[in-house]
Amino acid sequence: MGKSDGEQYFAQLCRTLKMPEPQREYRFHPTRRWRFDFAWPEKKVAVEIEGGVYIDGRHTRGKGYECDLEKYNAAVADGWKVFRFTPGMLRKDPAGCMAQVKIAIKTEMED
Repeated sequence: MGKSDGEQYFAQLCRTLKMPEPQREYRFHPTRRWRFDFAWPEKKVAVEIEGGVYIDGRHTRGKGYECDLEKYNAAVADGWKVFRFTPGMLRKDPAGCMAQVKIAIKTEMED
């Protein structure tokens, strides 16, 4: 599975802000093939980068959207905190997006 520009940018932000290294494509469910784009399993914190929101991508069409909701609901029911960002959100307010994740994983970020 290829890494999108949004995923690459998020990974770069994590490195720049000296956050703990997230696991990529983390399979969180014991029987389903669901994966998170980024996860800190020990904290049960995940980040999903939602692409294709302006081009009628998979995440915004009926079946894909419903499948995503099923995945996110199962994760929340299992105690996960799931943050969802579009690449545009990351570029518009990287500090704000990353601050939300920082609080959830309770780590120190250097300025």
